[in-house]
Amino acid sequence: MENQRTERKLAAILAADVVGYSRLMGHDEEGTLRRLKAHLGELVEPHIAAHRGRIVKRTGDGLLVDFASAVEAVRCAVAIQAGMADRNRAALDDSRIEFRIGINLGDVIIEGDDIYGDGVNIAARLEALADPGGIFVSRAVRDSVRDKLGIVLEDLGEKPVKNITRPVRVFRIGRAGSAEPAAPAMPDKPSIAVLPFANMSGDAEQEYFTDGISEDLITDLSKVSALFVIARNSSFTYKGRAVKVQEIGRELGVRFVLEGSIRKAGNRVRITAQLVDALSGGHLWADRFDRELTDIFATQDEVVQKIVEALAIKLSQVEAQDLRRGGTKNLEAYECWLRARQLLGRGTRDSIIQARDLHRRAIELDPKFCSPHVGLAFAAVSDYVNAWGPDPMLALDEAEQWARRAIELDDRQPGGHVALGNVLVWRRSYDDALTALNRAVELDHNYAQGHALLGMALMYSGCSAEALEALATAMRLDPHYPNILLHLVAQAHFSLGHDEIAATHLSERIARNPNTDASRMLLAACYGHLGRAEEARAAWAGLLEVNPDFSLTQRANVLPYKDGRDFQRIVDGLTKAGLPLPPTKTLSSA
Repeated sequence: MENQRTERKLAAILAADVVGYSRLMGHDEEGTLRRLKAHLGELVEPHIAAHRGRIVKRTGDGLLVDFASAVEAVRCAVAIQAGMADRNRAALDDSRIEFRIGINLGDVIIEGDDIYGDGVNIAARLEALADPGGIFVSRAVRDSVRDKLGIVLEDLGEKPVKNITRPVRVFRIGRAGSAEPAAPAMPDKPSIAVLPFANMSGDAEQEYFTDGISEDLITDLSKVSALFVIARNSSFTYKGRAVKVQEIGRELGVRFVLEGSIRKAGNRVRITAQLVDALSGGHLWADRFDRELTDIFATQDEVVQKIVEALAIKLSQVEAQDLRRGGTKNLEAYECWLRARQLLGRGTRDSIIQARDLHRRAIELDPKFCSPHVGLAFAAVSDYVNAWGPDPMLALDEAEQWARRAIELDDRQPGGHVALGNVLVWRRSYDDALTALNRAVELDHNYAQGHALLGMALMYSGCSAEALEALATAMRLDPHYPNILLHLVAQAHFSLGHDEIAATHLSERIARNPNTDASRMLLAACYGHLGRAEEARAAWAGLLEVNPDFSLTQRANVLPYKDGRDFQRIVDGLTKAGLPLPPTKTLSSA
């Protein structure tokens, strides 16, 4: 009888497992299984399918996956780790599920639905070496994907691995493609993160007040040009988590951390605060303030002054004046605004309706209070962008009126200029928008949202290279930046013709926000230009799944590109992929 020939193939093998699975199961067996099942079903398996992988084997806490392409295996791994990092931000340390991933490209033996051989074994050994949340790949994978994905591959040298004759050259996927990037470089000026103060009032209803004071301290410190101040969005990812200040300092790339607590009872408030050196863990300054609630504004000013003194910073005369300007002395108006700001940040239609009512109430109580006018401008822009009202242009008119009134009330507050710049981008008044946004970041060099909107305005006005610089500044000020920035960075790269880099950022954005239709549209166009029609069709199918009513004509109407060729490049990419589109005339006239 003739011997049966062994079937072999070249494959990219991804091995993944959960870090500390036994410990997690011992701590909370049912909860761990429930969370792992959700991660696998909602994130991991959909990405494997989207990148044309085949799950070969499942273990209790891991997967072995076969890909036809090393590029797809790495794309899938990056998307998974980015998505897991996003999911884990709000999780307590003792309940976080983190994956290690190893990828190898090599020869495998096929037996039925299973695969064997050194190609598989090396992937498993790489996975065992990988950091929590990390991706380790072999030299063969590095050679296959280098210069294709806009990622950094850190050479870790040769490592001896079990049951493999020769050492394996190991590479770690680094900053540009990793969900756990390297620590940001330390700024060349004193740098600080203000953590959300703990609510010690015994009343969860008072969270808005405690969070509001923390945000105000961030805003005030941001006005000091000699300081580098981390944005609220990143500082607040540590809310309710027990994390060492040294780790926070490393993750955010800052030298100092301000933390504290607030107890509000009746007409009294107690604030405790301490400034900590994130390198040594030592205290530079600590104090406690027991005051009447009506003194809250003066107390905030005093805390800021103490921090400035502790860091030996000399304020300019203008900065000292800005810090004393304040917003309102009406406590009820202030509390309405704190609640409104919290609701506006949620970004849902219902929360913005509630925020609008509270902003209006704050203005009734103090007509010269600038901040609620800024809030109403942003609320109206949300109505316009999301088509939540019967007349979108009327919403834009309203937004501009509120923004201009805010500037009239206090032209030294950057929020009014940012709100106006945001409106003017959508009005396609590019020069005026850039003037307003540049003014905002001049007033507050630490204004992450201002830099982000400046980047958006530059991108839509046809200055995509400059846009990338502004967006990079926003991301440095806000290391845990909102995922929309990934889309804006991708848009800028796409307009510059950097389709592969744009696709990498879009894949990460989709991992973090699976419900995005805009990123799926742009990803399909990227794939069209790259000649990957099948992947383009998959991205388009995903778009229609999350938004069956999607209209390319509507997008052509709304997206404020100054140069129509930028949007046409999206259409061209979709056309190259063979996707069914509305008539060209409809798009060109939109």
